[in-house]
Amino acid sequence: MKHMFSGMNRRNKLEEMANGVYDVLIIGGGITGAGIALDAQMRGMKTALIEMQDFAAGTSSRSTKLVHGGLRYLKQFEVKMVAEVGKERAVVYENGPHVTTPEWMLLPFYEGGTFGAVTTSVGLRVYDFLAGVKREERRKMLSIEETLGKEPLLRTQGLKGGGYYVEYRTDDARLTIEVMKKAVEAGADAVNYTKAEELLYDDGKLVGVKARDVIDGGEYRIRARKIVNATGPWVDTLRELDRSKSGKTLRLTKGVHLVFDGVRFPLRQAIYFDTADGRMVFAIPRDGKTYVGTTDTDYVGDTVHPRATSGDRDYLLAACNHMFPGLRLTASDIESSWAGLRPLIYEEGKAPSEVSRRDEIFVSPSGMLTIAGGKLTGYRKMAETITDLLAGKLQAEGYGPFAPCATRRQPISGGDVGGSHRFPDFVREMTERGERAGLSKGTAKRLAIRYGSNVPAVFDRVQSGAKNGTDHGLSAEVEAMLKYGIEEEMVAKPVDFFIRRTGAVFFDIAWVRQWKEPVIRFMAERLGYSEERVRDYAEELELELRAAVMPAEELEPVHS
Repeated sequence: MKHMFSGMNRRNKLEEMANGVYDVLIIGGGITGAGIALDAQMRGMKTALIEMQDFAAGTSSRSTKLVHGGLRYLKQFEVKMVAEVGKERAVVYENGPHVTTPEWMLLPFYEGGTFGAVTTSVGLRVYDFLAGVKREERRKMLSIEETLGKEPLLRTQGLKGGGYYVEYRTDDARLTIEVMKKAVEAGADAVNYTKAEELLYDDGKLVGVKARDVIDGGEYRIRARKIVNATGPWVDTLRELDRSKSGKTLRLTKGVHLVFDGVRFPLRQAIYFDTADGRMVFAIPRDGKTYVGTTDTDYVGDTVHPRATSGDRDYLLAACNHMFPGLRLTASDIESSWAGLRPLIYEEGKAPSEVSRRDEIFVSPSGMLTIAGGKLTGYRKMAETITDLLAGKLQAEGYGPFAPCATRRQPISGGDVGGSHRFPDFVREMTERGERAGLSKGTAKRLAIRYGSNVPAVFDRVQSGAKNGTDHGLSAEVEAMLKYGIEEEMVAKPVDFFIRRTGAVFFDIAWVRQWKEPVIRFMAERLGYSEERVRDYAEELELELRAAVMPAEELEPVHS
């Protein structure tokens, strides 16, 4: 079973995929596609998935990184959605405690603000009830003194108190990759950098796709009884290809986040606050940094490379300086940033932040199933709904029978730690094991938290690196993570490693600058890059590093 999800094995895997007929082919390797692949494969459907970029490269690595119950949707009376995603938070946490962490959130309220004491108290109480929140995580109401005690940086003028409740912080890209790895472990075939360029029909019925390997250039015909369009911001592009784009369409809105060093923005406590224009923004401490987001503006432009503009940055800086006036943050304090697109379903006459985050499924005359809209938090439930539909359609055509959904209690890859309550003990045990492998305590702990029950595979590579020497100018830790990424997480390009597998371009940009050259050299040797490819991939990484620190207006255009 070794290297079944390896960056070195992509071409072989595609050749294999072109040889059979699948029950289900999913186009799109974000969290929605990954969730469907896991559910369908676990029920006994022969499942394949292709993604034109890297897994999670679109919306699923560019969110606010919260598995949150959507408190603000209560304001829009989306009660059913709040109840559903609220309950799903706990499921996501239980199945992957290494990529999801409960985080107390402070909602300060001010004279004349969106929320007052009563609306906050009632809203959070309804939220607790709808989301089935555990007793120890239920909301608390705080006085002015208690609110400032939790976060002294807050503006004091007009402060009336605060609500205190639990959200869940996640690493969205790693959550996606762990769900994908679990699907592959269950028997699904999944390949990144593979673009569906043509749809194949038999008598008007969609029966497959002609896909191109974006890296090596091969073309492959992949056939399936049912095809799911889970391409997020690209769902309408695929519906156009299927000539079925009618009725409801997509509305893309852009969300931007800024990252500051914790020394410059020493936030103690995650804050959810309203802005001067009545929107809500998060400020969240994470691993020695503080990140703030998000904006919500309509987007037209390059869907693959959404970028933060100076206007986006100014908006968030103004919001921060209004809520934390002592900081006096400026653009030069921004250490990194990211921009992502929300694929929402168009609703007439609504402002971007008022558009529903509900998901919907469309079935085209050719039989293509499209899932649009939705939220990161609800990925598993969305997958269950569409997989129920797939099972029904396949069984009606004489295939199956298929087992019922089993993902509610299925740990994702890395999640076999004995449940969330056991996770702290697991981290302690693994930290000691990492120290025995020659790592510092801090490094061993960080790896144990990131990789969960897969961390022994990383530690083994640390030990073999120590035994055989690391001759690429890499530290034992970086080489082990990189080898694990290539061999077991289908890392194909340097940006996959530095953005999606480690999050470092966003949260530790200095580390990327330190290791980028030896990492590219190592990958060139391991994955057989040509000189030209080395140059292209180094340029691609440089552009991402520049985009993280410069507004869009100062970047040269991207040549894909």
